[in-house]
Amino acid sequence: MRRFHPRPTPARQQGAVLYVALIMLILLALIGLVGMQVTGMQERMAANYLRGNLAFQNAEANARGTEADIDAALSAGGTYPANQEVCDPIFDPLTWANGLGTAAKSTYTRRVDKCFAASSLIVGAKQNEETGNIYEVTVLASDADNNAVSSAVINTVFIP
Repeated sequence: MRRFHPRPTPARQQGAVLYVALIMLILLALIGLVGMQVTGMQERMAANYLRGNLAFQNAEANARGTEADIDAALSAGGTYPANQEVCDPIFDPLTWANGLGTAAKSTYTRRVDKCFAASSLIVGAKQNEETGNIYEVTVLASDADNNAVSSAVINTVFIP
């Protein structure tokens, strides 16, 4: 009958497993930190996209509301008083919006049908200066009424 004798352990062990395990733990911790940073960045990007989209939707809604007001005034047989009824000075939407600030909500209308001459398709016929009512509608809106982060400017041409 054989007896089981355990192998004798070396008197001096190296402990390499401990070092490898510590390095693996450090690598896993670094991967976790990088993952948290990426997730935080994606969350901020999604929030900024939401804010910009809300500002655009608010500006779009205000522009369509102004166009409905113009259409209602003209359909009732009246006139719509635009902010600018003449062509000069030239209106620049960007300069106008920058002068208002980001938290503002404003609409600017300009009648542009007098700014260009229309002509008849028949050669030699009398030119007609009345082209109807054509309005340039510019709207600035932000994502929220208080503590706005994002703003959007929409510039449209409306022909009722």
